[in-house]
Order: sequence, then structure tokens, then C-alpha cells
Amino acid sequence: MPLWSRAQQQDFRSRVRGCLLGGAIGDALGAAVEFEALDKILDRYGPHGVTGYLPAYGRTGAITDDTQLTLFTVDGLIRAHIRRDTGSWHPPTDLHLAYLRWAATQRDWGPDERRPDLGWLGREEWLYAQRAPGQGSLTGLSGPDGARLGTLEHPKNPHSKACGTVVRAAPFGLLTTWEPGLVFQLAVECSVLTHGHPTGYLAAGAFAVIVQSIARGGTLEEGVHLALALLSERQSHDETTAALRAALDAVRAGEPSAARVEALGEGWVAEEALAIAVYCALVAHDVRSGLLLAVNHSGDSDSTGAICGSLLGALHGDTALPPPLVAGLEGRGAILELADDFVLELVHGAELHGPDTPEGAAWAVRYPVVG
Repeated sequence: MPLWSRAQQQDFRSRVRGCLLGGAIGDALGAAVEFEALDKILDRYGPHGVTGYLPAYGRTGAITDDTQLTLFTVDGLIRAHIRRDTGSWHPPTDLHLAYLRWAATQRDWGPDERRPDLGWLGREEWLYAQRAPGQGSLTGLSGPDGARLGTLEHPKNPHSKACGTVVRAAPFGLLTTWEPGLVFQLAVECSVLTHGHPTGYLAAGAFAVIVQSIARGGTLEEGVHLALALLSERQSHDETTAALRAALDAVRAGEPSAARVEALGEGWVAEEALAIAVYCALVAHDVRSGLLLAVNHSGDSDSTGAICGSLLGALHGDTALPPPLVAGLEGRGAILELADDFVLELVHGAELHGPDTPEGAAWAVRYPVVG
């Protein structure tokens, strides 16, 4: 880990906060219209469609399973980073355990206080709510096969390329000191824990690399071209590559419009969701305009909004996010707390869980490493 100046730490924290908050805001903007066609959205909400939070799941600003899984991805990455100091280093195992903790939130009434492995995130009662969870995630983490670690050789759900595996991959891109190829590979190996179709896991890898590129201070275009270069080295990359190239072509085709979004697909599958989000982020005049373009279409509006929000938040930082949307977001305090913990672990991990650190006991309670 290189030495971080104060300015670098502040910039990194702003981008991490922006990525997680931006993704959650995009998710919440699309939550109410996830299954609606564009013409019905316009008929119901007016010529501009969705312009702010709408009631969903009993409140406004509600997040869905997309944000839930993204938060558990961060939790898993923190624990993997801690485990590295113990000499046991296999991040997909820690991510698999994190996703199993998420799966418990989809079937239990609330946190089981008898489980020492939950950590603070697993004890957040507001996360124990079903918000239209993807079937690939559920089936990959439940039943007799749920405890098995999916691998590239033996993936879970080998025919699934649902977009949920892309949305939750944003935090891998926040590992800014890693080589891009390793970030791509980690996202792929953690994708097959639940989604085994090559397009699904390659789209997740591409998204992670794009996030990393902009979190390092690069442009979004540079990130897309880097992702395309890494994709070209992989088998079965054609669908993901074609979708990203279609997004770039749409940018050059003229003024941004819902029609251009619709032409890229509906976003239910990984490559379409990635293409829509990348297009909307590339043509955005500001964060708000990009997010609204990403959710006003026929299809998986919350997922495309979440991916776009993660990109724009990582690109511009948390202070660029629309204040009313930040203020009204469900779970804002917990998301910020997790973002700051992630930064603390990556930048100051040795100080937090070193052998001579009294505070390490408290950190171990927050992020227990079991087994």
C-alpha cells in the first residue's frame, strides 16, 4: 500500500462515498418503476417521467436488493482485507460468506443475535426486507447447494446473466491500488458465486474496471476502453463488448434521449444494464440528469439507475450528489458509515488490527473474521 497524502485520502473517501451513495440513490429513484414500460411511466408521472423519489416499499427513497447486495460486498471486502493479515487470503470465500449473510436478511425476521459472525452490518434491522430480490442471487445462496463456493470451473446458475451480479460489483472497483486485471478477475470470481453465464460475470468484471479507472481520477471514456481491452482477452466476451460499443455509438448519435436508452435494451440482463448505465453516465450534464435518464425507460430501472449512480458518484464524489436525494435516502447513515469504514480499512488497516492495537478488539467485533 503506497503512502497516502491527506488530499489523496480526502479524495478517495469522497469517491467511495459518492459511489455507494450514488448507487443507492439511483436504485431508489428506479424502485417504484422497475417493472413499468416507459409509456406508462410518462402517462402516470407526466412528460418528464420520474423526477424524484416515488413511494415504494412503504416509503420514499427506499433502496432495493441491489443496494443491499452492494453493501454486503463492501462488508465482505473489508473482512477479506483483515484476513490477509492472518495469512489466509482468498477474497471470494469472504464475499461468499457476506452474500450468505445477505441471504439471511431475505428469509429471517431480523438479525439472529446468537450469530457472532454478523458484524454490525448484519445487525442492521432495516436491511431485513425483501425488495424484489433477483432469483439468481436467491437460488445461488440457498438450498443444499447454497453453501458451495461457486468457481469459474463450477459456477452457480451457469445459464444466468441477470444484471444483479453487475450492480453489486461496484465496490471491487474501489480497490484503487490493485492492478486493473486483478480487479477484473476478482469481480469475475465473485460473480460466479451466484451467476455463471460468461456474459454475466464478464459484464461484472468490466463494470468493476470502469469504476476503478474513474476512482483513480481517469475519465469515464478511458475506463470503458480499458474494460474493452481486458474483455478482448477473454473467451465469450462478444455480448459484453458489443453492448459497450453500442453505448459508445449511442453517445455519438446525437442528443441524449429515452429512445436511445430503449434501443440499448431493457436492462434485465447484465450487458444491457451496463450499456444503459454507461451511456447515461457519459451523456449526463450533471449527476441528476444522468440518473433520471437511467431510470426513465422500460425495464430494470432500479438496476440501471444504481449502476449509473455508482459511476457518477465515483467520478464526481459525494459532494456532487443532489442534496435532496441524499437527504431522503433510506439507510443513508449506514451507507456513509460503511463507506468510511472501507476507507479506514484500506488506508489504515494495519493500525486498526495490528497485534499492539487495543482498538483492534472493537474493529474485530464490527468485522469478525470467522474460520
